[in-house]
Amino acid sequence: MQALRAVGRPRLVGGCVRDWLLGIEPKDFDIEVPGATFEQMHAILAPFGSTDIVGRSFGVIKLRIDGVEYDFSLPRRESKTGAGHRGFAVAPEPNLSDADAAARRDFTVNAIAYDPFAAAEKNDARAGLIDPHHGERDLRDRVLRHTSAAFTEDPLRVLRAFQLAARFDFTLAPETAALCRAIAPAFAELPVERIWGEWQKWAEKSEKPSRGLEVLEQTGWLAHFPELAALRGTPQDPSWHPEGDVFTHTAHCCDALTRLDDWRAAAPPRRRALLLAVLAHDFGKPSTTQYAERRGKLRWISPGHEAAGGPPAETFLQRIGAPRETIDRIVPLVLNHLAHHNGQSGNGAIFSDTAVRRLARRLLPATIDDLCLVMRADHDGRPPKHSPETLDLIELLRETAHRLEIADSAPRPILQGRHLIAAGMAPGKQFKSILTAAFEAQLEGSFTDEAGALEWLNAHLNPQ
Repeated sequence: MQALRAVGRPRLVGGCVRDWLLGIEPKDFDIEVPGATFEQMHAILAPFGSTDIVGRSFGVIKLRIDGVEYDFSLPRRESKTGAGHRGFAVAPEPNLSDADAAARRDFTVNAIAYDPFAAAEKNDARAGLIDPHHGERDLRDRVLRHTSAAFTEDPLRVLRAFQLAARFDFTLAPETAALCRAIAPAFAELPVERIWGEWQKWAEKSEKPSRGLEVLEQTGWLAHFPELAALRGTPQDPSWHPEGDVFTHTAHCCDALTRLDDWRAAAPPRRRALLLAVLAHDFGKPSTTQYAERRGKLRWISPGHEAAGGPPAETFLQRIGAPRETIDRIVPLVLNHLAHHNGQSGNGAIFSDTAVRRLARRLLPATIDDLCLVMRADHDGRPPKHSPETLDLIELLRETAHRLEIADSAPRPILQGRHLIAAGMAPGKQFKSILTAAFEAQLEGSFTDEAGALEWLNAHLNPQ
């Protein structure tokens, strides 16, 4: 940045300033350079490394230094020229005022700039703040407020509000919510990959995911996700769910998951699969909920909602653009989220080794450790109700899986085709039936290692 002072007035802008003010270590750095031309900026930056010119017309240059990527840009005006997220004309204006340059940004908390040289000259960190739209005030109040009326020109900004609210525990200003409602029909203009980009941030980075769900409801954008919208108003038995309807329960569950240390420590792909699984775990309730007799009393019940939740979960995940590998990990968690209760038999016996092995197979590519986190979030999402019995069941399932060494994987067939060949068999159709029978016997616990598998094979081929 020091070198750029020869041609302009460089300052940090956007998310890195917001994160710094929140006490979060910035990861993405955007530098705006008023007063410079594109050619001057490029000439100054070129000696520092390979520059990626995003577009001369946009006035943006990317530069990676010591593994950190920086975006350098000129102040610019944007004007709406057509439908969609990309329907804009962009014109760099090096001498644009600070207020006008920041006005194109989505929210006031993202419209704060920082001049480190002004701060250094006055020996005062706060002297570098450039905040023409009062973003720092909104940051203190944890409010998302649109920076200008240009907010409505880009419908993706509503989904940005959704994920930013969840990531930073923000609420949405009423006047901004009103603008979002006014542009709700423009959702149809958004490409699915951009929709997924915002849902992915919600699923991987949320601090309080329910804040994002509140934004969807406040803005009327919940209607664009009908599988989720159907949860609002679906009743639950208040003795078991004192918190309210299924939507309220789901919001509590999502918040509960993100408080768990195991979720916070997980890699982003696992975090997003788990949070989306918790979001979708009761998608089967709207179609199965009924007021009927249960244990001698009329109650709201949802029999079969586990199985009923699979199809709407898949439809929802496709609607938001989730990758196939993410969908494949989530749906089995939805279909089996009550396995800790289903594992109980009438005589009190629970979680046979065979049942846990079969559960691990059904969950693939998810794991029993994944499922236990979903179950824990489901349990914790019923404040203030607490069930020690449920927590004990979840822990017993987890302990059993760990003892069987299948908590983070599923049993793999021990007996292979090479064993059949070694036993003198010629490859053929019979291989499949023998290997299937062998795996079933393995799941039942008939053998647990290669020696046992060979004994089983010998007995199978040579019945007495």
